[in-house]
Amino acid sequence: MQEDIRIIEPSSDDKQYVGAIQALLKQLSSTPIEFTEEDYTALAGSSSSRLFLILCDGTVCGMLTLAHYFAPTGRKMWIEDVVVDSAVRGRSLGRRLVEFAIERAQEMGGTLMLTSKPARVAANALYRSAGFEIKETNVYKMNL
Repeated sequence: MQEDIRIIEPSSDDKQYVGAIQALLKQLSSTPIEFTEEDYTALAGSSSSRLFLILCDGTVCGMLTLAHYFAPTGRKMWIEDVVVDSAVRGRSLGRRLVEFAIERAQEMGGTLMLTSKPARVAANALYRSAGFEIKETNVYKMNL
């Protein structure tokens, strides 16, 4: 029997996904991230962010966020927090999420960007094969 794989954009009322997102965040970052129902409601209800979940037979097995905003130089979009559950990696689920996000971004038009640590070899290969190019720039961070 073929597995049912779907990508959804959940609504802010779909709080049953909070635990799955929390579990994925533990795989994404070595820094503990507390993701609450309030965080979920803010993210899923945001007008400037779109949360996409990939479901494998109804179970969340990955996620991606597409953020977008306007600047004087045009619409900017960022792919953020891409993670596929380690138990199902190697099945092109990350590729499906990225391609889905690219299609949504193309509908809006503008510039689509993302960052990825060089150590994430498979992820960087995916992004290059999906059409992203390395941009010579520095990314600075300030935790507030």
